Amino acid sequence: MSAPGSENVVLVGFMGSGKSSVGRLVARTLQGRFVDTDRLVVELAGREITEIFATEGEAFFRQQESRALKSLRGQGGLVIATGGGIVTVPKNVTMLKELGLVVWLSASEEIIWDRVSRNQKRPLLHTPDPRSTVRELLGKRNPLYEQAADLQVDTTHLTHADVAELICKQVKAWPGRK
Repeated sequence: MSAPGSENVVLVGFMGSGKSSVGRLVARTLQGRFVDTDRLVVELAGREITEIFATEGEAFFRQQESRALKSLRGQGGLVIATGGGIVTVPKNVTMLKELGLVVWLSASEEIIWDRVSRNQKRPLLHTPDPRSTVRELLGKRNPLYEQAADLQVDTTHLTHADVAELICKQVKAWPGRK
């Protein structure tokens, strides 16, 4: 997978679905380079995501995500973990599909809540009722993930290693793989 121009793997899904953890494992197995769009946004903007949300708002953050995706065009051998809301911007979905095979990591609402409720750095959960926010955002985003994805892996009852192994098997068997 490490040859330039080879197929990239793009992981989408809700916060807490395991994109970053699984992405690192997939990159290691496929001998690719792991890229996290949230980290790219921080590098490009020179500020942490929580600060971007607090000072500039979500719309500005989404613009920075688009910028991060554009910076990956033309590169191969990547395993890209994206932010949970990247699919809310239609032009991002187009870019995700252009970048490579899009894999949706899904999970049940209960598991998502269990995973994300322990992390105080998630700006979209700084609401009076974060559990309802998770439910509402999942309701809006799941159809967008489904539309964007070439493949779906339900991570609800799987370890990161199990998910990575499933993805690697599917990637190697994918008919459109370069």
